[in-house]
Amino acid sequence: MGIEVSSPAFEPGGSIPRKHTGEGQDVSPALRWSGLPEETKEIALICDDPDAPRTEPWVHWVVYKIPADRTGLPEGGAQEALEGNNDFGAQGYGGPMPPRSHGVHHYHFKIYALDAELEAVTGLTKDRLLEAIEGHILEEGELIGTYERR
Repeated sequence: MGIEVSSPAFEPGGSIPRKHTGEGQDVSPALRWSGLPEETKEIALICDDPDAPRTEPWVHWVVYKIPADRTGLPEGGAQEALEGNNDFGAQGYGGPMPPRSHGVHHYHFKIYALDAELEAVTGLTKDRLLEAIEGHILEEGELIGTYERR
């Protein structure tokens, strides 16, 4: 079945508004999800860009320790949760900012329903979070948005 992930800011596969990019206000889009398994204890989120011109996807946002009763995140925040480090060298959200004339990039907002509460501190990287949730993922869902700098 999977977790259904959506955003009031853009349609699945659609363009992410400039407001939510490094060229705009760089504020995270609101996200919504449904279809979490009943046994979910906590939720995690990773947003990355596999189209980045490097071997690994560019990490834009890492959020974890999201309470299991949450059905989304509001625009501009991850209240009641911890944020990790992105590949811009900062903590929290870093919006799309692909190289100019590099074509359309795809941004994957991945939600993970977990069967355990993580014992984690603020500032985890994507790799550290994936290590921490290994073996605890009940279900996943994904929303993909696009952005291009001309």
